[in-house]
Amino acid sequence: MRNLIDITDLTVEEIDALVATANDIIANPDKYCEACHRKKLATLFFEPSTRTRLSFEAAMLELGGTVLGFSQANSSSASKGESVSDTVRVVGCYADIIAMRHPKEGAPMVAAMHSPVPIINAGDGGHNHPTQTLTDLLTIQREKGRFDNLTVGLCGDLKFGRTVHSLIHALSRYTGIHFVLISPEELRLPEYIIHDVLEKKNMSFEETQDLEAVMPKLDILYMTRVQRERFFNEADYIRLKDSYILTLDKLKNAKEDLCILHPLPRVNEIATNVDEDSRACYFKQAQNGKYIRMALILKLLGVEV
Repeated sequence: MRNLIDITDLTVEEIDALVATANDIIANPDKYCEACHRKKLATLFFEPSTRTRLSFEAAMLELGGTVLGFSQANSSSASKGESVSDTVRVVGCYADIIAMRHPKEGAPMVAAMHSPVPIINAGDGGHNHPTQTLTDLLTIQREKGRFDNLTVGLCGDLKFGRTVHSLIHALSRYTGIHFVLISPEELRLPEYIIHDVLEKKNMSFEETQDLEAVMPKLDILYMTRVQRERFFNEADYIRLKDSYILTLDKLKNAKEDLCILHPLPRVNEIATNVDEDSRACYFKQAQNGKYIRMALILKLLGVEV
């Protein structure tokens, strides 16, 4: 039985195969519409979510399966003190596969140790978000046609942004990647990721606080939200929340084929008039999330189409 807790649980070859399956689903949806008939997905979301939870549910429904679960911890037995391990043991009696989001880092790993069915980590605190990374990779492949020889700007909250951490892990396995890390000093990429991933793999990277200065060199710009829920101090959040706001004016020196990504939800990091720019790919990115999660569900359930 396979789980997906961290993006590195998948080999490069497996990621390429998932991307290929997702592209086939996009091209031939009818081929897959009954692939998971009589299969059930449980969505256990101990933390609020819109896109991730609904895209998992839409993915399973479009595969012909059904969905059950909860969308907040206080509507589950966790509010009575039930452990994660007990919850998944019970839910595994009712469902064939579980997608789980939890505010505590490592909770999906604990779940995987006790679950009788495959566990998908749908985000654990500031740690990992592997299916968002698969979404990002599918979007990059569809927009740029490759995963290598790219200059990737990561902007905003690099300290707590689990989407950023997972994407760095994933792209560090490809050749010719140069990371441009754009953040205020307080939200720099954690030292352990710089040391354990970038330096250990001899990756090319630079750190800066000036988005406009590096804009002309970027192939991909990955914007992130400064996350109020990760801060202990409201004053720090208010001081940092508007550190970077992407506007059309800031894009005037960007490449014509720049790919602008954002895991969403957006607060005000990207001006709404940027949405009409051909380089804005974040709503396509959200749609791609459904297709890659369909491919992942098929893989973890061992369903051949």
